[in-house]
Order: sequence, then structure tokens, then C-alpha cells
Amino acid sequence: MNIQTKVSRYSQEFDPPVRGDTITADRYISKEWMDGEMKNLWPKVWHLGGLLAELEEPGDIIRHNFAKESVIMVKQDDDSIKAFYNSCPHRGNRLILGDMTSVPRIVCGYHNWTFDLDGTLAKVQDPDDFDGGTPCGKVHLSELRCETWGPFVFWCMDDDVAPLHEWLSPFPERLKGYGIENWVRVLNVSADADFNWKIIRDNFNESYHLPTIHPELATFINDGLPDTLFEMYPSGHNSMWMKGHQATTRVDYHTSEVPAPLGEAARAWDIDPEEYNGRTGDLRQAIIEAKRRLGPGRGYTNYDNMSDQQLVDYFHCTLFPNLTLTMSPEQLQVLRTEPHPTDPEKCVFQHWCLYPPVEGMKEVFTPLGMLPLQHDAVARHSVYGDGVSVGYVADQDLSIGTSQQQGLNSRGFKGCILPGQEKRIQRFHELLNDYVKGAPE
Repeated sequence: MNIQTKVSRYSQEFDPPVRGDTITADRYISKEWMDGEMKNLWPKVWHLGGLLAELEEPGDIIRHNFAKESVIMVKQDDDSIKAFYNSCPHRGNRLILGDMTSVPRIVCGYHNWTFDLDGTLAKVQDPDDFDGGTPCGKVHLSELRCETWGPFVFWCMDDDVAPLHEWLSPFPERLKGYGIENWVRVLNVSADADFNWKIIRDNFNESYHLPTIHPELATFINDGLPDTLFEMYPSGHNSMWMKGHQATTRVDYHTSEVPAPLGEAARAWDIDPEEYNGRTGDLRQAIIEAKRRLGPGRGYTNYDNMSDQQLVDYFHCTLFPNLTLTMSPEQLQVLRTEPHPTDPEKCVFQHWCLYPPVEGMKEVFTPLGMLPLQHDAVARHSVYGDGVSVGYVADQDLSIGTSQQQGLNSRGFKGCILPGQEKRIQRFHELLNDYVKGAPE
């Protein structure tokens, strides 16, 4: 008897079964499927709306445009945050036209209907010209749920969705040691792209592409399947732990000289990489010990609360349906794709990078090179393919999107064929089926 053992490693505690639903092309190209998502998926999940750091004073507002919807988050006089649909109840005009502003009251630019920060109508033109008297004090902006976690502000359209911290589970507890509450967003870039939002979500639900799309990472991140741990949680989210500060075990870097940039990472912590030639796998533990010894004195006050794994490894947190948080010891990457308002074969890709505010540190290394350690040192929107980078690794991820979208339109494509390590993709699409089409009986 030939008994096969799967190479990919899933957590025994977090490895739910999958049904094997066929992943067909219609979900990437069909307007009907897109309409189903708009109706049955997007109202039922929490959306990352912005940063607490952008809402410091009463009247500070951040706007989040999502597909055809627009939501504003408003700092209140009591320091709470409320979220409202960005639509005037008079005749629907959008109230806030920029991504950020600060106002004493919210004023519609069409007829000057004026609202207090809590969404209550306070002033209208010709208040006596309404049946039943003035609408002031009686009319309110349509409110959404709004909650916070870490440095982030979230909103949700549905009252029946679980509270944010429950919905995020297990990540608030898993990421607690990093101390991300006061981290600074240095990079804030986005791009319009010519492919469905799920193409990049599939990409972030697997590591199968790392040797082919990101070969340079192999000298610094161990993407070998026996060394990578996959987990899938009851919440619908999933994760991937990858050993950092260690070269891949897919090829033999471990009996050779220490490759770049692993050598540079060692020197940054006063370790001579030449002492580890022929045993490069031992550098990971040496860097853990050096960070424990030197980190607090260099201003990394969060190291004391982090596990050894967190000091050197990469924790990819993939939140259903469209948000990824990639944690490394000194950087949090936020990667998200959102649907185009009308075209199922287009999307918006967003990439943020946050860093701990280390005392005395003026610059940080980002996917766009060295940048000042300050809020939104680079903030821009572009069109993918116009030559403007959204980060060197993200550029590589997006490079395959358009050609895959084109291939999915082929009559020859009959449905995905997935190896075991792409089980998270299978579960992602089965969850989508349950939301969009209804759970099978």
C-alpha cells in the first residue's frame, strides 16, 4: 500500500475540513457574483476605516470610500468615535469630499444643511418651510457601528455581526506582545488594478508563490513547507508562521556562506556572520539572543513583551475576506484589496506600513527604501502599471494579477486545482460561497 504523507504543515488545533467546492471563474468575472458580494458579503464584515492617529481632536474626520459606499468616522467631544454614511439625508449629496478634514460641524455643500458632530441636524435653510415644523433635532445622519483595536478604526454596516474584538479573534491576543497601539504609519499607498479583488486575496492565502514570485526572500525567510505553520480559525480568518532570519530549506543555504541580506541583519545586532558560515541556520537563535540583550537599550521597549518567535519570525494574519496584517518584529504591513464600484474585473489595492516609534530613530527601512519615521511620509494613489511602486514585494504580487484575470476568462479554465498547502484558498472560497449563495443544507 502506498501511503502518502502531506508535506504542508497545518496546526492540529486549527485545521477544519473543507468541502471541495469547485472554484470557478464566474466569481472573478461575473457582475452577478459581484452584486451578490455587495448584497450578502460586504455588509456582514468589519472594514478597516483608518487610524486613531488621524482622529486626535473633536471634529477630526477621516473618510473611507468603499465600492459605491462612502463612510466618515468623526471624533466626538467625549473622545469617542462615530461612523456615518457619507450621505446627506436631504437629497443624498456626499457631505465630506476629501480623505481627511477637521470641522466644528458637518455641512452639506449643496444646501448648507448643518449637522452636529454626533450626526444631529442642527441648522437648515428656511426651517419653517417643512410640514410638521423644523426638522432640526429630529433628523440624523445614518450611523454605522464603529469600534477600535490597536491603532485602527473599524466600521460595520450590520448590527448582527459580532463585536470587533470577537470578530478579529484570535489576532488581538496573538499580536498583543508587539505593542502596536502607537505605531506610526509611514507608508500609505494604493493603486487601481485591472483584476478582481480576490486574485490578490488568493495570493495572500498561500505561500506556494514565494519561490517563483519572490525568490530574493529565500535568503532571509524560510518558506520550506515543513518549517511553515498554517492555521485556520473558527472566525474564518487564517494565519501562516514563517521562520525569519533564516534562509529557506528548499535549497542548501545552510552549509554555505551566510547569504545577503541575512548577513547584514546579523551585523545590525553586532554578530559576525562569517562565524556562522556552514551553519547559517543557527543565526536565527543568535539574533534572538542579541535582540534580548541589546534591544531595550536601543529603544525597542516592546521586545520585553514579545516571544522569541515574534522577535525574528513573520506572522501573516489573513482576515476574511480582504485584509492581511503581516507582522514582523519592527514592521506591520497592512495589505488589502477592495472591489471596484461597478466592474468585477477591477479593484483597488492598498498597502500601509507601520513602525514602532523608537526614541532617537529618524528613518526606517520600508518597501520603498529609507523614509522618515513620520506619519504618511509617503502617501499616494496611482494606477498599477504606470511605473509607480506600491512596494517592491507588493509590486511582484500585483505583477501576476492582470494575466491571471485574462486567463480566468478563457473557456479552457475549468476550476482551480490546488495542492495541500493551498487549503486556505479552498476554505476562503467556501466561506465566500456560504456568504454569497447561502450555506449548503
